[in-house]
Amino acid sequence: MKKRIAAAAAGAVVLALGLAACSGTSSSGTGGKVELSVWTGFTGGDRPGYAQIVKNFNASHPDIHVTMTVQPWDTIGQKLPSAWLTGQGPDIAAPSPDPNAIAQYVKTNSVLPITLTGDGDSKINVDKLAPGTVKEFTYGGKLYAIPANFASLSLYYNKKMFVAAGIDGPPTTVAEFADDAKKLTIDGGTTQSGLVLADNQTIQMWPILQWLEGGDIVDSNNCSAVQTAASQKGLKIWGDLVAKDGISPVGLTGAQADSLFSAGKAAMEINGPWAAPGYKSAGIDLGIAAVPTGVDGAVTLGAIAPLAISAKTKHPQEAQEFLAYWTSKSVQKTFSTTTGFPPLRTDLADDATLKADPVVSVFAAQVPDARLYLPKVPNATQVDSDAYTTMIGQITRGTDVATATATAQAAINKLTGCTTK
Repeated sequence: MKKRIAAAAAGAVVLALGLAACSGTSSSGTGGKVELSVWTGFTGGDRPGYAQIVKNFNASHPDIHVTMTVQPWDTIGQKLPSAWLTGQGPDIAAPSPDPNAIAQYVKTNSVLPITLTGDGDSKINVDKLAPGTVKEFTYGGKLYAIPANFASLSLYYNKKMFVAAGIDGPPTTVAEFADDAKKLTIDGGTTQSGLVLADNQTIQMWPILQWLEGGDIVDSNNCSAVQTAASQKGLKIWGDLVAKDGISPVGLTGAQADSLFSAGKAAMEINGPWAAPGYKSAGIDLGIAAVPTGVDGAVTLGAIAPLAISAKTKHPQEAQEFLAYWTSKSVQKTFSTTTGFPPLRTDLADDATLKADPVVSVFAAQVPDARLYLPKVPNATQVDSDAYTTMIGQITRGTDVATATATAQAAINKLTGCTTK
């Protein structure tokens, strides 16, 4: 889910606080039926898909009843830590759209280690989940959450603009990507942007441009990697395209970038599956393609939110059964066809039904090649806001890449606690 979706919902915090006091860990209801409560922040267009999962689970599990409460992420972030510490919170929750947030709940012993793993629909098939997700939620050899969803980013393009520019189809290589962005920019970007690149209040897309050249933000030691030759190459290519060639306005939020593409003022944008319905309703002659292939092959960014169980739930077995159902193959297939999101499993990329869907097929095909942004990096939120986003803002405004990355390197290493470089 995009950060800006959460931000847009923040205005509903006061209303959400009126949703009553914490529901408390649930108990058996009448007739011995187990009652489970779930909090999520899925307020966007994919919300009906999650509601359908709950509805279908309740219908197929007569001895368990799940109630899902949807609240803004900010509200959950305020209420859940203390609620889970005192045992008054929900049995299950998606604590945050930031996967790194689960670490704090592990530190406070607020989340239950998940043990119902293995093969079959009745268990969580961890070996089938999207790349990096199991590692992201594993601490001390124990799994503490599963991905609530998985969204890969793809390349949206305006077919009409491509035809007008004499370009046959979407770019498939980095060189074509950069070249097309220039060709599709009209009047220095004042009439038409070739590629809108948001750099704040958005799901990050700039890391993809570094990955395409073999670069990264941090290395395996959580030390800065923005100063490497590969990273600097990617940053310079796209930084110059913005600062010198005007392929994108500078300093765009995610919402502003979306608005430009939706208004027919931009030819390309990197975005997630949530954007497709809005662009189609706006009348855009829409094409969706995989992110062009980089020097090391196909790569894109994958975004996930965690789904975890309270350590104080009275029904750990039933709660894990719900997570197993949520991540099962058949449920994820239905969720994808309903919402347009790719499944959070890797064994559905070749599914005939999903491949026949022009939106889902593109996003689902990229799940095996998706990488998480700053996975398990200490102070990841601050690394993003205080170092990385600041660096992109400097480069796109003409600051020399070497200077900008040197400053970012110092900030990143201080935040992550890197001492080896």
